[in-house]
Amino acid sequence: MSAVLDHHDHAHHDDHHAPAGWRRWVYATNHKDIGTLYLLFSFTMLIIGGVLALMIRAELFQPGLQLVNPELFNQLTTMHGLIMVFGAIMPAFVGFANWMIPLQIGASDMAFARMNNFSFWLMIPASLLIVGSFFMPGGAPAAGWTLYAPLTLQMGPSMDAGIFALHILGASSIMGSINIIVTILNMRAPGMTLMKMPMFAWTWLITAYLLIAVMPVLAGAITMTLTDRHFGTSFFNPAGGGDPVMYQHIFWFFGHPEVYIMILPAFGIISHVVPTFARKRLFGYASMVYATSSIAILSFIVWAHHMFTSGMPVTGQLFFMYATMLIAVPTAVKIFNWIATMWEGSMTFETPMLFAVGFIFVFTMGGFTGLILAMAPIDIQLHDTYYVVAHFHYVLVAGSLYAMFSGYYYWAPKWTGVMYSETRGKIHFWWSLIAFNITFFPMHFLGLAGMPRRYADYPMQFADFNAVASVGAFAFGLAQVYFFVFVVLPALRGQGEKAPQRPWEGAEGLEWEVLSPAPFHTFETPPKLNAAANKVLG
Repeated sequence: MSAVLDHHDHAHHDDHHAPAGWRRWVYATNHKDIGTLYLLFSFTMLIIGGVLALMIRAELFQPGLQLVNPELFNQLTTMHGLIMVFGAIMPAFVGFANWMIPLQIGASDMAFARMNNFSFWLMIPASLLIVGSFFMPGGAPAAGWTLYAPLTLQMGPSMDAGIFALHILGASSIMGSINIIVTILNMRAPGMTLMKMPMFAWTWLITAYLLIAVMPVLAGAITMTLTDRHFGTSFFNPAGGGDPVMYQHIFWFFGHPEVYIMILPAFGIISHVVPTFARKRLFGYASMVYATSSIAILSFIVWAHHMFTSGMPVTGQLFFMYATMLIAVPTAVKIFNWIATMWEGSMTFETPMLFAVGFIFVFTMGGFTGLILAMAPIDIQLHDTYYVVAHFHYVLVAGSLYAMFSGYYYWAPKWTGVMYSETRGKIHFWWSLIAFNITFFPMHFLGLAGMPRRYADYPMQFADFNAVASVGAFAFGLAQVYFFVFVVLPALRGQGEKAPQRPWEGAEGLEWEVLSPAPFHTFETPPKLNAAANKVLG
């Protein structure tokens, strides 16, 4: 399908107006440059968060205290969670949004280019505050990534630094979300109605609304924590009549939609990759849009399934149990649609498709364990055990991260102008998939056997599975170093076979109508969609 008339195809070969040197990046207002900055920043934070995870796994390799004391262990678990959620996964998806949304909807750039620059650069001081908190008196925050009171009221000055950093990151997210919403609603190519938009744009539109709705809730919770710490209030301090459980309610009212903020853009990426390599249109485009919207709406009424052990009345347990089971329905619709897209398609398994199929397989496993944890009586047994750790890593590592890898391999030829090495991509996939399962699958058994999470030591009966998990974790970390050194760096240096304009035979959408690499300025005049594009751009 040729999605556009060819009047813009003499795309600007000279990359005119592209500034050179450090000014290009510091003052960047071009959506492609800012997308690249986000992706490089998030990968850096992924490595930092991964090193903390490997320190945790090294300590848990065998019983007894080997490498770190319990205080430092708690700091590692807390900072690993905060860095991975707010520093790695969320900025990476914003990077994908910056790169792809203007290209997919035929816009010349994001709506607010300078605000786009500001929202990226805010992340640098925030990340320095978070990582630097290890070097503050008393060490980094050690209250768990959920920052539960009353622990947060007893932490040292690093807790204030963490709160400040989260405020800055929240402001960055809200600005980025406003930018994405305005860009999608106001700057689509003439003729591209909402129901003809690419799925990635749809999932990000919904995600951006979620972010604007819940980031202020987190800001409220941590501001109340701050005033409890320094200004004599007692929101969460029982000594002054406060309620620590109230913090849990406020946090998880943010925290559960946050989980979907980290997975909906992944659904969008997979909804592009699967149709391309199945050489079929996405099955059930409209139902995908409605399912994504349903997930977003339902995410606001399930938060207390994180709190079944906090003394909730049975009526509350029943409500949150049924609401959580209900949210599995639109998620299952998506998985059904991807499988139906692949059904009887002319499938080939290049690296993007491998990661997409791997995503569907492992994310479904994570979804099933989530359904098990939705049952209040079972959750009361499994709460705060390694079963929960296994569940959310199956959803977030194998979910969000695999989708990002899939999206990288899919769109990187358009970004860099060179094809990655298919052999290296497949090594990265199989290495990651096997190492991931060796790491996290045993944790289900540890949790069922009763091993609590966030413990620096454990009795002998948990030793074997912990040793296996630790070996797998180091292998998984090494796979991501391999990815950067042998896949990303050669592409950044322009090494490899030149990418054609449309490297994938079944690819559809406006992004494939520009040259590879995508010129610095694209769609300076909006493309006019032709009759062929009046079909859905799934």
